[in-house]
Amino acid sequence: MTIKHTKYEEARLIGARALQIAMGAPILVKINEDLLKKIKYSPIEIAKLEFQQEVLPITIKRPLPTKD
Repeated sequence: MTIKHTKYEEARLIGARALQIAMGAPILVKINEDLLKKIKYSPIEIAKLEFQQEVLPITIKRPLPTKD
């Protein structure tokens, strides 16, 4: 099931995951050495790959409207 994210949620998810990767978190997708060299070991590009493959360990909680 593909979940639709806003561009702001997508940017936040990729940025947060890139920070985790930069701090030493394990990469959740299999990437060969050639691709890593091509993307210059960029945490942001790795996070984008994880986002595209829907394996990010981060969830979004959207507040629902309340009845007053």
